[in-house]
Amino acid sequence: MNNPGNSASALIDKRIKELGDWRGMMLAKAREIIHAADPEIVEELKWVKATSPGTPVFSHGGIVCTGETYKNVVKMTFAKGAELQDPARLFNSSLEGNVRRAIDIHEGDKINEAALKDLIRAAVALNLKGKTKPPRPSSKQAISKE
Repeated sequence: MNNPGNSASALIDKRIKELGDWRGMMLAKAREIIHAADPEIVEELKWVKATSPGTPVFSHGGIVCTGETYKNVVKMTFAKGAELQDPARLFNSSLEGNVRRAIDIHEGDKINEAALKDLIRAAVALNLKGKTKPPRPSSKQAISKE
């Protein structure tokens, strides 16, 4: 049975606390905004290795974004960022790729909460797009009988 103390959310809480600096506070703030934008977001901790505590991943119908922490930046990487409209120009990193886009948040930066919520909602909508379509008819059903 799963130990609730080892749930992804509890491990992310632990990671934020362990950081103990502006990066932990910024990751906590970003996480709060993500959940405010979409209460159905699921938290996961992926890519845990002996050399890495893992990466917080926020999903709904697929990965929406990750919340990575580095020495000088908190990075929110959107799995399908290249397909998202970004009128507020939040994406400021990983702009050369064909799929992902990221937001680098530095110490002292203020998050544009409304724009980030819009981006989260758009990413969720993109993930869910086409997932509720009725099943396509099989080739046998598609053949008409005359």
